[in-house]
This record gives sequence, structure tokens and C-alpha cells, in this order.
Amino acid sequence: MSSIKNIIHSLRFKLFMGMFIIIVPLVLILFVNNYYAIEVVRNQVAQSNNNLLNLYMKEIDRNLMDVDKYLSDLSQQNMDLLELEYDEHDRQYFYTKAKMRLYNQISEDIGYYKSVDMFFVYSSVNKELIMTPSLEKSFEGREAEKETILRILQEDKEEFYSQNWYVHRGERHNYLFHLIRTGGVTVGAWVNANKLMVPLNLIDLGKSGAALLVTKDMQPLSRGELVEQKNIHLNPDASSHYLTGSENEYLVIMEPSSRGDFSLVALIPNKSILERLPELNAVIGILGALACGFLMVFLFYMRKVFLLPINQIVYMIKKLRAGEWNKPLNEKGQSSEFDIMQQTFNQMIKEIQDLKINVYEEKLNHQKAELKHLQLQINPHFFLNSLNIIYNLATIKEYKIIQEMSKCLVNYFRFMFRSSSGFVSLKDELAHTENYVRIQQLRFPDSLTYRVQVPDELNNYQVPPLMIQTLVENAIKHAVNLDELIDISITIKESVSSSGAEHVSIRIQDNGQGFPEDVLTKLQREESLMSEEGERIGIWNLNRRLQLLYHGQASVSFQNLIDKGAVLDIFLPVQKKGESTHVPAINSR
Repeated sequence: MSSIKNIIHSLRFKLFMGMFIIIVPLVLILFVNNYYAIEVVRNQVAQSNNNLLNLYMKEIDRNLMDVDKYLSDLSQQNMDLLELEYDEHDRQYFYTKAKMRLYNQISEDIGYYKSVDMFFVYSSVNKELIMTPSLEKSFEGREAEKETILRILQEDKEEFYSQNWYVHRGERHNYLFHLIRTGGVTVGAWVNANKLMVPLNLIDLGKSGAALLVTKDMQPLSRGELVEQKNIHLNPDASSHYLTGSENEYLVIMEPSSRGDFSLVALIPNKSILERLPELNAVIGILGALACGFLMVFLFYMRKVFLLPINQIVYMIKKLRAGEWNKPLNEKGQSSEFDIMQQTFNQMIKEIQDLKINVYEEKLNHQKAELKHLQLQINPHFFLNSLNIIYNLATIKEYKIIQEMSKCLVNYFRFMFRSSSGFVSLKDELAHTENYVRIQQLRFPDSLTYRVQVPDELNNYQVPPLMIQTLVENAIKHAVNLDELIDISITIKESVSSSGAEHVSIRIQDNGQGFPEDVLTKLQREESLMSEEGERIGIWNLNRRLQLLYHGQASVSFQNLIDKGAVLDIFLPVQKKGESTHVPAINSR
């Protein structure tokens, strides 16, 4: 909300809004007027072509209806059809005579129906098809059509024998057909879809316009390459006309047939519709261009004289907020007022920079001292426990165990004295943790097992010293007892978080009793568990160190397993090549 308010109160916004209030309404009026004129012309063209399309469709339906009437009369009145219901071998003479009479009749009658390619009669008992002749087609073409018709008849779909004309999409041509069945005989008509489109091809629909037939599922029967190339969407539920195409470049007008499952579609290029408005488009385009040009010239002038110096100051303020102090303002502006502002600003930045360096160095010194203090808090706690273990072993005269314990302690304190830096390698940290676990195994024989899974490529990954050892120590302290074997496993891998950031995850899991509910709740809420006596300082110490070292990019989560045990997950950011994971050094001046 505040960012929107800042934009509204900016000089740039007020300047732009002032110009827009003057110029934009005038330009909008011009374009609205142009749009209205275009819509009027488009609607008139659509209405005119819609009426024409309606007339052609009615003519097509009328021709098809005449064919329907002929087929109906033929099926009901021609007695020769009865002979075709008998087996040819039983009544060969009568069957042949009836077949010849039917062939002569349909061959003569087809001359009255110019839109029909052929009439045919099919005897399902004898599997014989009688077709009218055609001089326009080759023998191969006739045979291909015959095979197609036989295939349709043998499918014997009930829907084909309704009152509708159906569409057959062939490999080379598309056809309409109508079937009427009477007993075991079927009469039908076969129409080439392209023949129905011959009159429509004479209509001027523009240079790239077209008229075509489409099926009930809007599949084109012709000019399919145009529909696909121009990305034209044929919508059966649309209004009387609509724009479609890659850039709404075609006006689509559709008229469904009342006699079949197909529609007649006209595709009119939008450019051809607007060819009658060249002068209006030119005038509106020139006025709009002049208005936009004037606005751009004015804004360019104001930007150079007024906005650029202000933007430079605002840009530098944002850079300062992000911590970049090394780029002074250019003190040679477009006016004396801005020169004074920029000189004063540069002087102020130099003074603030000197002050910030001093404060930053003091803060780094304090941070480094706090890290050393936090690391030292761990050593006395373990040192006292170690002396107590050696004392108890000496009491029972376990000299071999004392020797191994002493060797482990030497390695442990060697690591402690060496790891005074902010980070150590993961390999060294795991070796130190394993050394610590061995000490605890000597203390609690047959009560503790330990497993580590880590990829070789992560061995040199830098982590805070004593991070894993502290959590393992905490797990041993609260999980190990003499009644059951406690298993501690450490799994380390590199993964990607839900936000897409790469990180290294370290999971420490045991099969002990888990966290008490009150303790787990406080851990998940990141509340302090440290008592007045200093107990439970390890986890607080770890959280504090991660916060100082990673500045909020690392996290620790806690949970209890459903069956038994506790799980601690540490997520550390993956350091990219060239980035430093160490605490920055203090620059002395």
C-alpha cells in the first residue's frame, strides 16, 4: 500500500498523468470512433454474407430434399426392389430382369439431379451393389467409390438410415450420402462435397477468403490447409458471426444444414472488409501518431531537463539503502539548482560512509568476540565429564580402556585447540564426532551404536566446529540408558528446498524416547531452554552460532518419530564458487 502511495506522489506520475488527461481522451475518442465505424461496416458485411449464405444453404437443402423424395418414392413404389430381396440363384431370371430395370431407371433419373454423383441400390442378401454410370470418372475412381460405399453399407450403422445426410471423409475427396432401407434392400445417393461448393466459389470473399463445408464436429471438408495455417477456430456454439484466426484476421459466418450433419461456412478476411475505410483509417492514424509523437517529444524534453537529475538522486538513495557507497553523483547537471543538490549530496555521503565504516568495524570485532565466547562455552562442560570418566575407570583398574580413552581425549582436545576459526571441513567435524562417540562407547559398553552416511563430494564442505558433535552429545545425554541399545545415525546430503534454494541437510536421528512434549514445543517455537544453572545450553549455543555465521540463512528443526526416537535436521546454505563462508576479517586502519 505504501509503495502505491509513493508512486502516486512521485513527480513522474504527476507529470505523466497531466499529459494523459489532456491527450489520451482525444486519442481515445478518435480510436473509439474508428472502432465503431469498423464494427458497423463489419456487421453490415456479415449480415449481407449471412443472407447470401442462407440462400445458398437453402438451395443446397432444397436439392437434397428433392433427392430424399426421389429415394423415398423409389423405395416405396418400385416393385423390382422386392426381387433383390431373394437369393439370385433361386430366381436368377427374375433377379437379373429386375436388376436391369433398376439400373436403367436410376441411370435415366440421375440426369434430373445435377448435384448428385450417383444413385445406387444394394442387395444385402446377394451382397451386390448397382450403381449409376459416370463418364467423368476413371475406372479406378469408380472402383474406389464402390469399395467405399460397400464398406459403409457393411458397417450397417442404424444412424445412417435416418432422415439426415451424412458426411464421409475420404483420403482424396469428401462425400455426402443418404440411405433408405426397405427390407433387405438399400437405396442411396452419393454426392461429392466439392460439387455442392461450385456456386459458392463464384462469390467474392476476398483474396484469401473461402467458403467450405464442415462436419457436425467442425472438421472442414475442403480448404483444411487454410483453417490450420491461419489457426481458425470453428465454434458451433458461437453467434451468427465472429472473428478468429492468429490475429483475429478472419470473419467467420456459419449456416447449418437442415437436411444433414454439416454446415456451410464463409471465411472473410478482415482486411477485405475494411478496404472501404482507407481515408478514415489514414486520418485517424495520422492524428493518433501526431498526438503520440507530441507526447513523446514533450516527455523526452522533460526527462532530459527535469526527470533524469531527480532519477539519478533517487537511484543513488536506493543504492545507499542497499549498501553501495562507492558511486558519487555526477555534479554536472542540466541546471544550477541540481548542481548544488548533487554536490551537497556527495559531501553528505562521504561523511556518512566514514561513520559507517567505523561502526561496521566495531560490530565485526564484537561479533568475532562473541563467536569465540560461544565456542569456549562448550569446552569446560566436556572437559569435566572426561575427567570424571577417567577417574571412574582408574577406580576399577581398566588400564587398557584408560589408555584408549586418553588417546581419544588427546585427539579431542587437539581438535579443540586447532579449531579456533569460524569453520572446519565436514570431514574433520565428523572425525571429531566419531572420536567423541568412541569415548561414550567406552563409558557405556554395548549401549551405543553410531552410523554416518555422507557423499564424498561434501567432505570438504565447511561447517561450524562442534556443531554436529554438540547435537550428538545432546542425543547421547538424553537417550542412552543401560536397558536398551541406542542407535545414532547421521545422514548428510545436498538437496533443493521448496523455494528452489540449494542447501546441505544434516539429519541426526536416534531411537531413544524422543523429546518430551513441552521441550519439543519450545524447540519448535525457538524458545530458550537454558535454565538458571546453565543446563540445555548446547542447543541455544548452536542456534546462536548459526545465526551469527549465516545471518538467518541456516535453520534447525526438531521432531519426534511416530514409533520411537527423535530427529534433528540442520539446513545450511550451499556456498557458490567464489563465496566465502568465513566470518569477515576485521580491517584495521
